[in-house]
Amino acid sequence: MNGPENIIHDSYADIIIDISVEALDKTFQYRIPDRLQSKVSIGSKVNISFGKGDRKITGYVVKISDRPKIDVSKIKDIDSVCDKQINIDDRMVGLAFWMKEQFGSTANEALKCVIPVKRIIKNKVERQIIPIASVDVLTDEKVKAAKRHATGKVRLIEELIEEYETGLKYELVTQKLNIAPATINSMVKDGIIRIDSKTSYRSSLGKACEDSAVPGQKNRSLQIELNDEQKVVSDSIIADYRQGKNGKYLIHGITGSGKTEVYMAVIEEVIASGKSVIMLIPEISLTYQTVKRFYRRFGDSISVINSRLSAGERYDQYLRAKNGETKIVIGPRSAVFTPFDNLGLIIIDEEHEGSYKSEQSPRYSTRDVAFRRSDTEGAMVILGSATPSLESYSAAESGRLRLFELKSRAGGAELPKVWIADLREELKNRNRSIFSYKLRELMTDRLSKKEQIMLFINRRGLSGFVNCRSCGFVFKCPHCDVSLNLHNNGRLVCHYCGYEEPMVKNCPKCGSLYVSTFGIGTQKVEEILNKEFPSARVLRMDSDTTRQKESYDEILSKFANFEADILVGTQMIVKGHDFHKVTLVGILLADMSLHSSDYRSGEITFDLLSQAAGRAGRGDMKGDVVIQTYNPEHYAITSAAEHDYKSFYDEEISFRKLMNYPPSWTMLKIMLLSEDEKKLLSETERFTVVLKDMLLGKKKVKLFGPSKAIVYKLNDIYRMVYYFKSADYAELVSIKDELGDKPLREKEVSIQLDFNPQ
Repeated sequence: MNGPENIIHDSYADIIIDISVEALDKTFQYRIPDRLQSKVSIGSKVNISFGKGDRKITGYVVKISDRPKIDVSKIKDIDSVCDKQINIDDRMVGLAFWMKEQFGSTANEALKCVIPVKRIIKNKVERQIIPIASVDVLTDEKVKAAKRHATGKVRLIEELIEEYETGLKYELVTQKLNIAPATINSMVKDGIIRIDSKTSYRSSLGKACEDSAVPGQKNRSLQIELNDEQKVVSDSIIADYRQGKNGKYLIHGITGSGKTEVYMAVIEEVIASGKSVIMLIPEISLTYQTVKRFYRRFGDSISVINSRLSAGERYDQYLRAKNGETKIVIGPRSAVFTPFDNLGLIIIDEEHEGSYKSEQSPRYSTRDVAFRRSDTEGAMVILGSATPSLESYSAAESGRLRLFELKSRAGGAELPKVWIADLREELKNRNRSIFSYKLRELMTDRLSKKEQIMLFINRRGLSGFVNCRSCGFVFKCPHCDVSLNLHNNGRLVCHYCGYEEPMVKNCPKCGSLYVSTFGIGTQKVEEILNKEFPSARVLRMDSDTTRQKESYDEILSKFANFEADILVGTQMIVKGHDFHKVTLVGILLADMSLHSSDYRSGEITFDLLSQAAGRAGRGDMKGDVVIQTYNPEHYAITSAAEHDYKSFYDEEISFRKLMNYPPSWTMLKIMLLSEDEKKLLSETERFTVVLKDMLLGKKKVKLFGPSKAIVYKLNDIYRMVYYFKSADYAELVSIKDELGDKPLREKEVSIQLDFNPQ
């Protein structure tokens, strides 16, 4: 009879099925067979047999216990562990379930969100050809090879003699010297050379590393002395850190005030204590300049994670972080999930940016995820911006964040002088150009002085839309409820789904020749610049010119190296860049975001104008900014022109409170979607009754809708929306939870949830 110590207890795994379907958004228990006991852990991706038909699918292990939930005879075994799959860190599993509850999604969607890489990638191996025979022996071998006319072997031996101490890279020999592998193998057999192999990481630093003056090692001589304002901020945060506080901070610093130097001073302290740092930036286009500065300061202890990396590059950066071989990860939104074991600090630079809100389920706020990791892992969080979001600034005013202000530019630089050009007056004065008289005057002056100019317009392409002046027909995308934009390749393009069609001379509706374009985009501005300023060197930066992996870095590198006089682009050029020779910024149409149907349109406009204005005069030379607008009296424009965030905030927060918009109230957006418009409208009618019934007894919640989405048809999918508003976030979470028990009747109709949508 076996004693108690010999009893073998079975283990059971709770598994989330790898299918994002609401009906399967729960765990299913499986037994862990003895042969897999050492291989299965929380976060493992496993193969299982599912359902009555034993369909072969995969799932994620989210919990392990020794207690079965149902009759053990009904519990199936896990088939196997998925090969070459990345396990999810158990802390990330907890974070995923928190995101599921906080933002509304399936557990599987949230789990996939926190996986930084999907699968194990084959290691990169570097091979080096090392000579092991003496130079004399190599010389004899060269003579013998020459007699046999073995020219490849002769070339290889010559190079080996020249690089005798270090040897040659295998790829250089086979590709550059064009030596056949058979030649190399024969020399190995003869004992003349050996091949050394070692595993190496793929670099994610790109051109920013190449352009750095420092060859990959930390250089403290590049450390800039902080001014008094900066020192107060960094010393205060470091003092909290040394006391073990996982504080949350907002640094409101005007453009050019040196927030990055403060970040780096705090980072220095954190990594010196053995902890790691996540540095978040809003745009891939900012990566080049940020990485260059951080590489010069911290060398190879940094790595970059973004969507432009190859699968191998992403995997290597994940490994470096997981193994503690990198101390600082720089990247956009998804980098917040970097699985550091000893996270000490998360920085969210330009924290006001809309790109920090996920556009796919779960529609998470990066700021909230960072705060969650702070609470669970004991890390500090620093938010920084010249134009803080209303959510963050109101949190600072209420004491939930500690506020620091940087009110002057670093190095004694002055804020630029801002001119407002009233486009109504320009038209009255018969100026039909896209450049106001003031902007043209300053552009001519700067070009004569060999100084640089940035021109911002937040629309790419040649024109805004194309229509027929005879019958009014507008060229629209057949898949989306939006107009097509003309590009300089002669094609009409949908900026939502990418649909293209050729431009035509005749109206397809009435046959008229009066087909013309309205509005302008970046391509049109570039075209006009080349005509009106033919000697100026012009670069364009928008999503059309940055499709290739290295495009961002190449364009920014050229402009930084003064290989262009004018940089024209969309909002990607106005955020965070630091070019000391730029003394003029022109904002060609400040109103483009002002009259959108977004309740945040005033904030978006103020942010864009302030950030754009902040690119001028960051060096020793004074800068000018010209804001061209049809609404020169609007508070978003006048506050930006005066560099006055507080007056804008006071005006905007009053409007938000009056209208019960975030951050004073919370919003929940519910969207119903379907390719079948009739079924969508039918389901909407039924669902409206359901939602109104849910509101009974909930006096603190208001319902608005249903209504058609701003873009009703997108990618052949029709969309209807509802909005809930409440001063209590928990009330909206309870509505989200209650919706889970009220499935849609139409299978062709799906539902999406979004808290505080942007």
